[in-house]
Amino acid sequence: MSTTVTSAGPIEWLNKECFCITVDPEMLRRELEAHSSTRGLYDSLDATHPGLFAKTPVFVGRANVVAMQALVTAVESVVQLSAYRQTVLGWAPEIARFDPGIAGVLSSFDFHLTPDGPRLIEINTNAGGAFLTAVLSRAQHACCAPVLEAFDRAAASGASTETLTTRLFEMFRVEWARRRGHDVPLRRVAIVDDAPQQQYLYPEFLLAAQLFRSRGVEAIICDPTELAAAADGLRHESGHIDLVYNRLTDFALAEPQHAVLREAYLSGQAVVTPHPRAHALYADKRNLTVLSDAARLHEWGVEPATVATLHSMIPCTELVDPSRAEDLWTRRDELFFKPVAGFGGKATYRGAKLTRRVWNEILNGEYVAQALVPPSERSVRIEKQPAVSLKLDLRCYVYDGQVLSHAARLYQGQVTNFRTPGGGFASVFSFLHGNPPAAAR
Repeated sequence: MSTTVTSAGPIEWLNKECFCITVDPEMLRRELEAHSSTRGLYDSLDATHPGLFAKTPVFVGRANVVAMQALVTAVESVVQLSAYRQTVLGWAPEIARFDPGIAGVLSSFDFHLTPDGPRLIEINTNAGGAFLTAVLSRAQHACCAPVLEAFDRAAASGASTETLTTRLFEMFRVEWARRRGHDVPLRRVAIVDDAPQQQYLYPEFLLAAQLFRSRGVEAIICDPTELAAAADGLRHESGHIDLVYNRLTDFALAEPQHAVLREAYLSGQAVVTPHPRAHALYADKRNLTVLSDAARLHEWGVEPATVATLHSMIPCTELVDPSRAEDLWTRRDELFFKPVAGFGGKATYRGAKLTRRVWNEILNGEYVAQALVPPSERSVRIEKQPAVSLKLDLRCYVYDGQVLSHAARLYQGQVTNFRTPGGGFASVFSFLHGNPPAAAR
C-alpha cells in the first residue's frame, strides 16, 4: 500500500475557510454531566479549562486516515520482532523486562499532516483525551453539507459515539480477561495518578469512572499512596482493587511513593494498564531512531513494504551524542529535540530557537533529535474577531494495533498547551478519497 498522499485542495480549503461551529454547548453540557455524574461540570470547565475543547472541527481526507492505520500496523509488526525488543529493552529500565502478558490500554500515535501525508511525531502510552473526545463527539451537530456527510458516513460504518464508548470499555475488559480469564468478573477499578484532583485532565478521570460504573464495575479515583498491599492483593479503603488504570507519568514506577503499585504489578496482585513494558516498547523516544532506520530494519528481515511505510512516515530520528555536538548544532534549524522519556511537550525544543545554555542542558541529558516536520494549520474565528491560524496535530487512539478513534489538538506556540483561545481537543471529520462534497467547494 502506498502511503504517499497528495495534497487535497478541498480539505485544505475547509480547514482554512470553514468557520462553522459544530459543538452545541447545551449538548456538551448534558453529555459531560450525564457521563460523569457530576452536576456543574460543564460550567466548572468553562471557567477553569477554557482551552480544553475547540468549537470547530478538523477536516481530514480519508486517504490520510488509511495511511495512519497503515503506519500503526507497520510499527506493531516491528515491535513483535525479537531483534527490536532486544534493542529497545537494552536501554529501558529493568522493570520493562517483566512481561505482564497484556497490550496496555490507550496508546496514542501523534501525527503532523504534510502535503505528502501524515508524519508520525511520537507515540505515547498513557495518552489523555480519549474519554473527553468521546463526549465531545456526542455534542456535535451538522451545520453544513460536509459535516452532514461525515455524520452519515460514520453512522453507515458503525463508527458511532456509542460504539466508541463500548470500545473504550472493552479495552479494559480484554486486559482483565487476558490476565484473569473470562469467567472471573471485573469488580473494582482504581484510576490512579499523583494528586489526581489537581491534574488538568481530572475531568477525564470522572468520565472514565462513570463509564466503568455504567457497565457494573465499581470505580475509584485515587493517589497511589492511598493503595496498600494486603494478603488478598492490592487494596484501597473502599475495598480490593482488581485493575489499575494507570495515568502516572513515572513510566517505570520507580518513585518511592509508587512502591506499592510497583510491587502489585510485578507480583500480579493487580492488573496494571498501561504498564512499564508498553512504554519501553512503544513510547521511549529512542525507539524512533530504530523505527526510522531503514537499513537496520532491512537487516532484520522486515518486509520491504513495511520498511517503506515506516521510512516515509517517520521523520529521521537520531540520538543526541555529545561526540556529535558540532554536527547537530550546525544542523539545529532542521531539528526538533525531545527528552527520551518526555511527555506532554515538556522540555522539548525547536532547534532554531536554542540558546547555548539550553543546548548544554540537552547535551548533558538524554535526548533525541528528530527531523523537523512543521504542523499544518486550522483557521478559527472567535466570536466576531478576525480569523487566526492555529497549529494542529492529529492523535490516533490505539489499542493492540487498532486505531479506535481520532482527535485533533489545536494550539499556538511550540507544543500543545490547552491554553489557546479557540484551541483544545477538536473532533475530526474525514471524507472518502480526501474530497468533501461539491457543496463545500
